[in-house]
Amino acid sequence: MVLTLVLTSFTVKSHDRDGSTTLAGGFGQGDGELLTLQYPRPLPMRLDRWLVSQRPEQSRARIQKFIDAGCVRVNGVTGRAKTPLRAGDLVEVWMPPPEPLPYLVPQAMPLDVLYEDAHLIVINKPAGLTVHPAPGNKDGTLVNGLLHHCPDLPGIGGEMRPGIVHRLDKDTTGCIVVAKSQEALVKLQVQIQKRIASREYLAVVHGVPRGEEGTIVGAIGRHPVDRKKYAVVADTSGRHARTHWHLVEALGDHALLRFRLDTGRTHQIRVHCAHMGHPIVGDATYGRCRRLPVALPGQALHAVQLGLDHPISGERLVFEAPLPEAFEKLLRALRRRLGQAGSSGAS
Repeated sequence: MVLTLVLTSFTVKSHDRDGSTTLAGGFGQGDGELLTLQYPRPLPMRLDRWLVSQRPEQSRARIQKFIDAGCVRVNGVTGRAKTPLRAGDLVEVWMPPPEPLPYLVPQAMPLDVLYEDAHLIVINKPAGLTVHPAPGNKDGTLVNGLLHHCPDLPGIGGEMRPGIVHRLDKDTTGCIVVAKSQEALVKLQVQIQKRIASREYLAVVHGVPRGEEGTIVGAIGRHPVDRKKYAVVADTSGRHARTHWHLVEALGDHALLRFRLDTGRTHQIRVHCAHMGHPIVGDATYGRCRRLPVALPGQALHAVQLGLDHPISGERLVFEAPLPEAFEKLLRALRRRLGQAGSSGAS
């Protein structure tokens, strides 16, 4: 039997004579969180990899920073990223609060809210809206708008991505869920990882795939030549990815496909579609430079449905985001063109 013992997270502080605050025992300094875990597995595992699995709301890079800074101990000894954990090892993690970023400020913006309660909010994201700030895109993001809408969001899940459970590309539209509490964030991220949460997309692609449905399996990693892009690569140099597709409608030299994801890699649907020879219409990175019947603000890719278990009540919730007008306009144009071609053939 494998037993996991997780002690409740807590903050331990003592006050020095000079008035400063330190963690009792000298481990850590200032306000923060002391997490104590016991490694339960019979086989060894690297310290950094196991901690990422235990704290899914933290990125691997941030966990490694904690370790490099001496904020993680194994059986009372400062650990390293490669430290092998063995059954029964006691791991202590001192997690200081995230440093505030001066440009992570609330900004008023219209949000298409599909659902909201005290624990989560589901947004229908428009094209052109970046999800979270980055060095080259410091404001005007969904996070900035959420900080204005949800004043309690800062501090949930890290510095630049408070509350973000998963992400959508800048020009991809549709359902995205954001956690409003740390508990909700952890539980929702676990649902994404374990495929308890379901995500379905609609896209218009060039050409019509053979058959009614199929599955694309191909590891995704950095493009070997253009490092700004991703590509299907060897299993040893990429991350496993699997995408299921279903033909909804054939539209002449285009098709409307519905996708279901088993994994959530960066640009996954876009890369997999390009890999099978049917890139998404309007995708300037992976698509074909063809003249389109309508102007599009980005790729014709829409997160149409999101299903999840409520992180607190456990109730199954399913959300659907209506197609944006540009997507609908594209479908109308393709159907009209197909109809005209059929009429010409009949005559």
